[in-house]
Amino acid sequence: ALPIRILVRSHSGRSGIPPNGPTMRILLTSSALVALLAVAHVDAFAPISAVSSARHVVGTSRAGSTTSGSALSSTTEREATETTNGATASSDSSSSSGSNDPYLQRRPRPEYIPGHIPDANYVRIFDTTLRDGEQSPGATLTTSEKLDIARNLAKLGVDVIEAGFPVASPDDFNAVQQIADTVGQEVFEDGYVPVICGLSRANEKDIAVAWEAIRGAQRPRIHTFIATSKIHMENKLKKTPDEVVAIAVNAVKFARGLGCDDIEFSPEDAGRSDPEFLYRVLGAAIEAGATTLNIPDTTGWNMPWEFGEVIAKLRANVPGADRVVFSTHCHNDLGLATANSLSGALHGARQLECTINGIGERAGNASLEEIVMSLALKGREQFDATAAGTRGGGQLYSGINPVHITATSKMVAEYTGMKCQPHKAIVGANAFQHESGIHQDGMIKNKATYEIMTPESIGLHRGESQSGAGIVLGKHSGRNAVFTRLKELGYGDLDSDKLKAIFTRFKEVAEKKKGGLDDEDLEALVSDQAGSINDLWDVTGLQVATGMQGIPTATVTLTGPDGVSRYVAATGTGPVDAVYKAIDQIMGVSVTLEDYSMQSVNEGIEALATTRVVISPTEGGPNEMGATHAQSGITSDRKFTGLGSDTDIVCASARAYVSALNKLLTFSMRRKKQQMEAAAVDDVDSGSDAGPAPELAGNTPVVQAPSTK
Repeated sequence: ALPIRILVRSHSGRSGIPPNGPTMRILLTSSALVALLAVAHVDAFAPISAVSSARHVVGTSRAGSTTSGSALSSTTEREATETTNGATASSDSSSSSGSNDPYLQRRPRPEYIPGHIPDANYVRIFDTTLRDGEQSPGATLTTSEKLDIARNLAKLGVDVIEAGFPVASPDDFNAVQQIADTVGQEVFEDGYVPVICGLSRANEKDIAVAWEAIRGAQRPRIHTFIATSKIHMENKLKKTPDEVVAIAVNAVKFARGLGCDDIEFSPEDAGRSDPEFLYRVLGAAIEAGATTLNIPDTTGWNMPWEFGEVIAKLRANVPGADRVVFSTHCHNDLGLATANSLSGALHGARQLECTINGIGERAGNASLEEIVMSLALKGREQFDATAAGTRGGGQLYSGINPVHITATSKMVAEYTGMKCQPHKAIVGANAFQHESGIHQDGMIKNKATYEIMTPESIGLHRGESQSGAGIVLGKHSGRNAVFTRLKELGYGDLDSDKLKAIFTRFKEVAEKKKGGLDDEDLEALVSDQAGSINDLWDVTGLQVATGMQGIPTATVTLTGPDGVSRYVAATGTGPVDAVYKAIDQIMGVSVTLEDYSMQSVNEGIEALATTRVVISPTEGGPNEMGATHAQSGITSDRKFTGLGSDTDIVCASARAYVSALNKLLTFSMRRKKQQMEAAAVDDVDSGSDAGPAPELAGNTPVVQAPSTK
């Protein structure tokens, strides 16, 4: 018998239980539940109202067949779910578009042609989460994490994925190449396949490396840029306007000469550039072979009406403007990135560059979810293209499938360690929460009183408190209950290894926490990356002694990748410092703790604590490594983020620190392996040895824990 709390609703949609009344707990067998659902309308068990992306297959055709995009969906997603050995697998669902609601109608995606969009109302979505988004301090992603995010972006249906800055490092190159060779070759049944783009500065080396990384995709694109504002040309580039034009033209021509027919050119800091000079450099880029002109508001300087006018003037005055697609790339320094992007679309831009959760340099970029849902809700009535002097009929739309927004948002937040602010539009924790009594009353009577979209439209279930039913997750809960709740929370794309690790941690925490785990607790366990695929070392034992008397001391036991447990005792200025020093000794690393933060997941003495740490290798240490900035070219310390959750704050701190160190060591091992392979090629003729294999830890002597077998 499975305990389920059910809120039965009448056919009018009104709650059958008073708002402040008691909630009945009913024990139902599976047969009784089926009987109940046969005679009652229970909102909590209704399928998601959504449209899933079509199942994809690997193919080689570049035929421009059409694919369906969606604004929102009113159709029902029917999933055939099969449970095997405790793991839940869902088949991809087909979709229809039988709704009469104009906001919910799906429209075909036009054929992809570089430099031209057959439907003047179609807006291409260019996602730069993996490039500009990763430039956020502490947001370093591993190759496998980038590949996961790229696959989710393809499910979303983004037109272009900017996979990275290939020349920045061998790891960046490999990540972009893997995405191009896999995601860039995965053709969906309707013919959709994303364009894979690589960023490069306007020089031949960068462009050649970018082309080598992306050429395996069915639709590769080179994105090259050079600054055009007076302050950048004089102070950063030390170039005259004539020199900048020549560099831009040569860059585009060189990319063309490599065989790339899809070239995007960006005049960096266009928002502060002289319009007459922009007309000149952009016209020259078109003449050289550029197919997309991206107009960046690099510093977030423009107001929406200013930026829209910039786009309109460029389209009217740049020679050859009718032969290219104009794009926007807006930063959020004044909180106007989304508004500026939409203003650009109103004035004729037909590609909008954005990131998941709006992450990026400084204050971030335009948010993909905000742009997409704005077009979905308002694109058919508030973008009067004729009034703005542009082509098209004011019926703007994109090909994004919004039901994958929540899962992708959560994945990016988890992998980067950058959680969304609670009141973040669309994907924030409070976006669909209502606490005001007046608002709650309106929501009970009609949800449309305070919600302009449904959470289900972005792939988010309301959960127990909103939908009227749920399962209390405690120490007696099984895999199916936990995995089902994770799917309802938007984590349906987790692989079996990650699910297994989450369930193991769930059982550990459920033993300590009375009253079961809330949704926030479960999401904290998902974000706990100590059980992720980068796990080399695992915290298997921890004991601390601290207080006002004596020196804080910690004894830590770690199990390494060789399966051997090692332990060390260390002292520090506090219990966490002592733990971190012990971990450093065991793992043989030398790092700087750049940032440490902790927050309570919910209220109460038994609440889970989530710790976030940011580390960087110590200069001159065994794991020193740098990262090249895409725009400035400056090499700085690479940073790694780790998250850890536990009811014990010291344990949560240890798990977060080990998670970050595991990322660092994985990255370091991959880099050393690449260097060894390169050295081996150079030493073939001389017959010399390429050297020993990369180590997983240093040579600091530690005590080996006795075997428990």
